[in-house]
Amino acid sequence: MKNKKYKVASLFCGCGGSDLGIVGGFEYLGKRYDELPFEIAYAVDFDKWAVDTYNKNFRHKAVCADVTEVDFDETADVDVLIGGFPCQSFSTVNPTKDTDDDRANLYKQIVRFLQVKRPKYFICENVKGLVTLKGGSIIGKIIGEFRRCGYRVRFRLLKAVEYGIPQRRERVIIVGIRDDLTFNYEYPAPVCTEAEATPLSAVIDELAITDSKYYFSERAVQGVKKAKNNMKRGLWQSLSQPCLTITAHLAKTSMNSRDPILLVDPDRELYRRFTPREAARIQSFPDSFLLNDSEPKSYRQIGNAVPPVFMWYVARQLEKAIMGHDSPGISVCNVIGSDGNVPEREFCPETVGKQTASCRQLDLF
Repeated sequence: MKNKKYKVASLFCGCGGSDLGIVGGFEYLGKRYDELPFEIAYAVDFDKWAVDTYNKNFRHKAVCADVTEVDFDETADVDVLIGGFPCQSFSTVNPTKDTDDDRANLYKQIVRFLQVKRPKYFICENVKGLVTLKGGSIIGKIIGEFRRCGYRVRFRLLKAVEYGIPQRRERVIIVGIRDDLTFNYEYPAPVCTEAEATPLSAVIDELAITDSKYYFSERAVQGVKKAKNNMKRGLWQSLSQPCLTITAHLAKTSMNSRDPILLVDPDRELYRRFTPREAARIQSFPDSFLLNDSEPKSYRQIGNAVPPVFMWYVARQLEKAIMGHDSPGISVCNVIGSDGNVPEREFCPETVGKQTASCRQLDLF
């Protein structure tokens, strides 16, 4: 059984961050992330350009299709489902958005796959705001539907910075195990503390690059200074610290946006945006990963991706659970009571809205 490969289906695969992580066999910042016993049997995404990038980097090929129109009866049988269902309509920027619209309901494609294919395990990733959106009722609804498919489902908020990634990215990782399987999943224990975090300097080869297109004009700098006296200078990144979260908006980064930028020369007030390759490194993509020829498309794909190293640690814990190995991990309890005690129970979708009023999520904010 040691050489067995577990088949994986990847919905909303994007350019392949999750897929690279669950397969393994890559190097990042001088460390080898060993091959894991998983192989992609089916991958799909609606974004043609993301699929093009994906297919440059993997022997198996992703399909460009609208997942809502895919007949899962015709796709390969798999052991594992992975998917970071799009979360734009769950955004806290627009809390009045109808969560019954088509975009919000994309998580139901995960539900549909679980009902049709009955994989043994699944892993989903989403933004941390999903936990507290509408008092926790949205994640309660989603996980309730997953559980009604016949899975034990738990979630945890994980910090990328605690897994050797030079970025303060936090994401909800939802893990499901089919009810007929007897073992449980334990989340990966942090490999470093925030004090030991990988600094941004580890992925920035040269601060003062020569290509002028990445620099902000003097007019842009002066304009922001006039508009905002403090200029929100907290958004320029210290090379000695991890970076703020890389987003899909980097192609449109401006001096007054919320995206991280680099201060090249404080005396001359030179600021610049990250290059696509720098953004990919911050997201833990190895330099061997081929990017899209279009820089705007590359920024979008990289920002939307799950960091491969992040997924590697999550998937390795699944491997250990499957193989029955003992491994250091974090027990899968979901809330800490106001008294500081951790209740030994599974997530209960019926009470999550009440829990968020009096309890805080593990590792939260």
